[in-house]
Amino acid sequence: MTRDVYEYAVIRVVPRVERGELINAGVLLYCQPRGYLCARVELDPGRLRALDPNADVEGVRRALGAYELACGDRPGPLAGESLGGRFRWLTAPRSTIVQTGPVHAGLTADPGTELARLFDKLVRV
Repeated sequence: MTRDVYEYAVIRVVPRVERGELINAGVLLYCQPRGYLCARVELDPGRLRALDPNADVEGVRRALGAYELACGDRPGPLAGESLGGRFRWLTAPRSTIVQTGPVHAGLTADPGTELARLFDKLVRV
């Protein structure tokens, strides 16, 4: 069984950037040797409102969904970029409500299974 290098970042929601409090709401995983780029997101509105009772839940959901869309084949601003270029753009540092954490690396034989494992470990409560 061949294992390949992958990179991932946690997608997080920081409803009040000035406070720095956050919740993990997704994982973005890129495996160049397998031509794989995928994001999986899930927002827990109760946890979000615990940090900011006035948070725009639907706006945050749309912003999280943009990560999933950017990984797919649908037309959009990143559609012409390579998968690696998309991953780098999506993981670039931002001071916005939805942002990614630092990029980490690992080895996997199955990027989809690894994404599910990381999502369960880092996002699901």
